[in-house]
Amino acid sequence: MHDPAQSPVHAQGDAPADEEVDPAAWSGVHRGPLRAGEWVRLLDGKGRRHNLCLEPGKRFFSNRGHLDHDELVGREEGFTVTSSAGGEYLVFRPLLSEFVVSMPRGAAVVYPKDAAQIVAMADIFPGAHVIEAGAGSGALTCSLLRAVGPFGRVTSYERREEFADVARRNVAQFFGGPAGETHPAWTLHVGDLAEELAGSGQRCDRMILDMLAPWECLDVAADALRPGGIVCAYVATTTQLSKFVETVRVHGGFTEPQAWESLVRDWHVEGLAVRPGHKMIGHTAFLVTARRMAPGERAPLKKRRPAPGAYGPDYDGPRPPGVPVETGVETGAETEE
Repeated sequence: MHDPAQSPVHAQGDAPADEEVDPAAWSGVHRGPLRAGEWVRLLDGKGRRHNLCLEPGKRFFSNRGHLDHDELVGREEGFTVTSSAGGEYLVFRPLLSEFVVSMPRGAAVVYPKDAAQIVAMADIFPGAHVIEAGAGSGALTCSLLRAVGPFGRVTSYERREEFADVARRNVAQFFGGPAGETHPAWTLHVGDLAEELAGSGQRCDRMILDMLAPWECLDVAADALRPGGIVCAYVATTTQLSKFVETVRVHGGFTEPQAWESLVRDWHVEGLAVRPGHKMIGHTAFLVTARRMAPGERAPLKKRRPAPGAYGPDYDGPRPPGVPVETGVETGAETEE
């Protein structure tokens, strides 16, 4: 295990600009000239993006001619290069947010806007133990590993072997460990979280449920989470959202669940032409968080007056304590005798 006391400490401004990031930090970030074996991102004038791994003697081909990898190796990132047919490309190392939207996929990826919300609102901290189900293509896993650092732990469960293989490759590609070596904080299990975690005695600080039926894992989450820990569900539909939230309420071992979604809209800015962009990243998923109570403790019941019909005869989901079964919908209108 890396000893932070042995890492060089620099006063602000003392570190050379090209000093490499300490490999023991497992940040996935490199400084200095581009090296063979690194991934770079090419951006052309029309916004088209290309990711490629630099290999000596190889060429990149596009409809604008070719580029020799050797022309890029040894240069500081942030330069423009011209292809054989006159096409110009901007060259940078990819950011994590850029890498995850272009990575090879098995399952759908958790987009950066949602990963950022999970890291912030689930309070993922350095040294935390986070359990993730499922791993998908490894997009959220990269953000979680970046947040917990090499002294934390991320334990991922993925039911499908083919998805787990994609996640392994993507995580290895981003963090760039030596051949055969993966991030020291990451453990990936192929299997069902509810089956493998139950009775294991494993404890965690945070649990992220990115799955079709997260309510099925709520009892397991309650057993594994330390008091004060956070469960966070990532669900795509309103029916999933409703069932998970109501199941959390009925369980009683968590605080009142908080649900939200985030929408991202870019802006067009040119002189006096300042307006919302024509494209935006709209709904991708709903997020729900709740905190684990201490064993044997229950949160105070929320003083709610449900909207008429909210728990009416057509509702067949979990029913919070104290909410009566409605036999009809009250309209508030007076009736004449």
